[in-house]
Amino acid sequence: MDLFQEFLQHCVNALQWGSFYALIALGYTLVYGVLRLINFAHGDIFMVGAYIAYFVATFFLAQSGWGLTHIMVLILTVPLTMILTSMVGVGLERVAYRRLRRRGAHRLYVVITALMCGLILENGNLALLGASRKKFPDDLIEKVNWDFFGISVTNLKVLVIFAAVIVFVLLHFIVTRTRIGMAMRAVSWDKFALPLMGIPLDRVIVFTFALGSGTAGLGGVLFAMSYPVLEPYMGVMIGWKAFIAAVVGGIGDIRGAFVGGFLLAFVEVMVVFFGWSTLREFFAFSILLGILWVRPTGLFGTAPTTKI
Repeated sequence: MDLFQEFLQHCVNALQWGSFYALIALGYTLVYGVLRLINFAHGDIFMVGAYIAYFVATFFLAQSGWGLTHIMVLILTVPLTMILTSMVGVGLERVAYRRLRRRGAHRLYVVITALMCGLILENGNLALLGASRKKFPDDLIEKVNWDFFGISVTNLKVLVIFAAVIVFVLLHFIVTRTRIGMAMRAVSWDKFALPLMGIPLDRVIVFTFALGSGTAGLGGVLFAMSYPVLEPYMGVMIGWKAFIAAVVGGIGDIRGAFVGGFLLAFVEVMVVFFGWSTLREFFAFSILLGILWVRPTGLFGTAPTTKI
């Protein structure tokens, strides 16, 4: 493989990792765009989604009498994981965030609560399932490898990238073209006036958490299929990176979360390509910090306005 082919191979890998970052960053930006709340537990919801996918897939594979093929198990696992993961996100909103919101708690306390929820999910997983890692079934989809001019592309990588693009398009359509999306944008603008217009505030917020958490659950399934070793702290670093990607893209803007995820992945992979793999996070975050120096609101973000 010559240098140019190696560069293209790294680009393909960056598209795959960018898809993971984008799927998680979309959940961050949905919740922030509606509530101005940074749900720091979102990376751990991604982890929970991967574990839910593991247990759902293992359960169906164990039912030999049902006559389920592996592709049928995959088709069942993806929507069930998204639904169950969205229920986890809605449960966090109901138990942890709603009371603070109704009592008008300062944002600092909400952020501390979000960090606490992430720790509970991590250490609760550790207490319930132990420290041993879980191996996700790696035969749900038959691996197919295509070679294009010396560049290796698998069907799983194509599936991950395709899923991220489809989710972005659907979320953008929901937020910009539907009534519930209009209500979400109205909550972002003035949540106190919303009940006066007959729009149920709690229902819109629950829908937002369900949508963001379901997206993280899909990311968990795809990540577990790509890297089938699960452990309780797998969502910490990827969650922080997705948050940074959302901020660089302009948190609160779906386009920014999507572009920011791929931008971060390309920066990381190119640092590895040039031989500085041990300094990947240092260079990646330094470059992204430079972008924020130039555009403090992110690539697609806008400066907040004060309503009088």
